[in-house]
Amino acid sequence: MSKDLVVPFPLPAEDRASSPYTGFTRTHWEAVADGLLGAAWRWATPGGALLDLPGRPSRSGVRSDGLEGFARTFLAAAFRVAGAGGDDPHGWLDRYAGGLAAGTRSPGREDAESWPLILGHDVQGQPMVESASVALGLRLTAPWLWKRLDSGVRDRVEEWLRGALRHVPAPNNWYLFPYTVAGFLESVGRGDAETAAARRRALELMEGWYRGGGWYADGDGRAFDHYNGWALHLYPVLDAHLAGEGGVGEPFGGRLREHLGSFGLMFGGDGAPLHFGRSLTYRFAAASAVGLGAVTGHTPLTPGASRRLVSGALRYFLERGAVSREGLLSLGWHGPHEPTLQPYSGPASPYWASKAFVSLLAPAGHPLWTDPEEAAPVERGDRVLALPSPGLLVQATRADGIVRLHNHGSDHVRPHEGESAAADDPHYGRLAYSTRTGPTAPGNVADNRLAVVVDGRDGVRRRIRPLGAGEGDGWGWAASWHRPVFAAGPPMVPGLRVESVTVARGAWEVRVHRVTGAPDGTRLTETGWATGPEEPLVSTLLPLHGWHPDPETLRAPQGTACVPWAEVPRLTGEAGGSTLHVCLAALTEGPPSDPAPTAVADAGGVELTWPDDPRRTRVTFDPVAVVHG
Repeated sequence: MSKDLVVPFPLPAEDRASSPYTGFTRTHWEAVADGLLGAAWRWATPGGALLDLPGRPSRSGVRSDGLEGFARTFLAAAFRVAGAGGDDPHGWLDRYAGGLAAGTRSPGREDAESWPLILGHDVQGQPMVESASVALGLRLTAPWLWKRLDSGVRDRVEEWLRGALRHVPAPNNWYLFPYTVAGFLESVGRGDAETAAARRRALELMEGWYRGGGWYADGDGRAFDHYNGWALHLYPVLDAHLAGEGGVGEPFGGRLREHLGSFGLMFGGDGAPLHFGRSLTYRFAAASAVGLGAVTGHTPLTPGASRRLVSGALRYFLERGAVSREGLLSLGWHGPHEPTLQPYSGPASPYWASKAFVSLLAPAGHPLWTDPEEAAPVERGDRVLALPSPGLLVQATRADGIVRLHNHGSDHVRPHEGESAAADDPHYGRLAYSTRTGPTAPGNVADNRLAVVVDGRDGVRRRIRPLGAGEGDGWGWAASWHRPVFAAGPPMVPGLRVESVTVARGAWEVRVHRVTGAPDGTRLTETGWATGPEEPLVSTLLPLHGWHPDPETLRAPQGTACVPWAEVPRLTGEAGGSTLHVCLAALTEGPPSDPAPTAVADAGGVELTWPDDPRRTRVTFDPVAVVHG
């Protein structure tokens, strides 16, 4: 059942005939774009070069934040106007033309309008991020904006953009920002050896970051998250599409198609994306890859299912207060939520959500908008999907529309970095994430965590080493190992190692841990899902082997991105030498309806028995393996 939409700008009447799941059509997308743009432009400087949205500044400072407001909203306006074939009833492009002229008149000056210079990521990095949105916006609207700019303004814009080609990006998806700038310059006849080098370097890195199955790591480490869709797939595939390359855009188009084959399952029945990874304040940008796939044809999803996903994600956030009474996207998830943010988040950061408006590049007669909405993948039946390349296990249940992600391969530790408990990141380090819950904030009890407690100090999972993943008929598994790190005292205990296996079937998740090298007297804790007391959700956590028999419930007063106050179930146990620990967890709407499995442990591993299946599941170590049969 959909909730009421409460936004401070007009929306068309819902169309439940063509869009039975969301009621949204293409005109709703245009109306949301126009509403967000109109609200944001109330905060523009007199010349329109900066949009100084209200709120706490990012670490880059208010001038950079103002540029961010201009660039990210420009991207929404560009998709809006380009998708309408240049029709611009609100005159958005005239406003951005004025801002381009004012912002590039004296870059670097501390006056009311000038844009900051683009420098290296470790000096003044954020303008490089925004240069890609400016360049992409200009490329999308070239016939109606770029070609009508004064030649002097065009020269100044080019010179400012070239700062992205001449300085060092951060060692991750940032290399696609100069790639995008270069693509625009080449598209308007201003390419040269400098633009060619920027594009060549980005493509070389992309090959190294591609890990298979449609998934890229965000850099040389193992960060797999929403940056796959809204950056690593979006920029090269959209670049090829705008260049009219068609099949020449391979291998990127094929990789996007393969990515959407798994990523399409990562949206809940309520439209929510998975709450996992960083920069989640970008919200419905999570659906941008789905829209891009529909626009370019690089997708396994039908047009009706694609619209169900993109419109479902947009509606999900509009229903839950993502837009303030002033019409602005707030810093948070539903509404404002500080623990969701990163130090680089500023008042205009949420407007990377503009990337979702890539769907508007499909014109009104495109099947994305004319075919009836169809059920999302989660609404078609229970499914467990193993993704060995990123080390993820996706578990979806149709009855409640909940999608869970069991993380056995994605972290946010760069290859050159040591493992520090002080840098524990709740958006990567937890065992599991979902479309209905968020991680608890630092300082509160951590949800979905196995903690090895030595001398009263909790060990933290930082670098995650995948050990494999697989699936069968209605079930799947994923495994990893880590060395617990400690914030106080010695950072590591020599020889201490935790191997973890998740086996998912139906709504149940069996968590198996083997702890080796633990000193005598070591204590263990395991927590389950964080839920609010007024929610219909039930967080189940039951001991099967190696845990004390009685779970306890702890409070997280700071709540999560989904609830203002949460409860977390916890198990406790002891370890020393080599021990095995098995528990049963579930996140369900109401008590679990499926009969619970049982477990018997022996020296070789664990055997799971399912009451409704004569087959048994055997989890073994040395090496880790899971067999169901």
